[in-house]
Amino acid sequence: MSESREPNTSLERGYWERGVRLVAGVDEVGRGCLAGPVVAAACILPPDIERIEGVRDSKLLTAKKRAQLVETIRGSAIATAIGAASRQEIDRFNIRAATAIAMRRALARLGDWQQAIIDGPLFIEFADGPFTGVVDADATCLSVACASILAKEARDALMCRLAGRHPEYGWAQNAGYGTAMHLDALQRLGPTPHHRRSFRPVRELLPELQPAGSPT
Repeated sequence: MSESREPNTSLERGYWERGVRLVAGVDEVGRGCLAGPVVAAACILPPDIERIEGVRDSKLLTAKKRAQLVETIRGSAIATAIGAASRQEIDRFNIRAATAIAMRRALARLGDWQQAIIDGPLFIEFADGPFTGVVDADATCLSVACASILAKEARDALMCRLAGRHPEYGWAQNAGYGTAMHLDALQRLGPTPHHRRSFRPVRELLPELQPAGSPT
């Protein structure tokens, strides 16, 4: 993906021109992590906006730039909101369903909205209703790119706070993803209460989750 690629409002404008004014971009962060919640954000931009300088897919931005953009996005948007699904919900329902829960919570906290543009193919949980799924929307759609930045900043801040309690796992640097440092700490120290029991690298370290008769 080229870093020069800039998201625009062509998707939103298609709805705005039909009288659908409150279009929410929605994205999530943390699906692939071994620890912590999955976090989603929703963002409604005004119909007169065309771009926000510096906004890109959050994965293309430095931590410093993302932090700077948060206030710019909030100041430009009609509304923004954050939603999350806990580690327990991820383990109980599965990561796809928990991601949908986080997205719906973000939309519920947003207030009024008419249409949601969600990054990626639509989950079955969004089969009915005013939802559109767009692959790579975080790179092409401005409201979704804004949501990706807000979600990333909110989740990274949470993982930094949790790192204060469990510094050995490197969450302030890896945000809960399975880096070499994180996996090494898992092997040496075992899982914390914030680790996802349903994810294989964690599950394999918990004897109570192994099938009866499996080797120890």
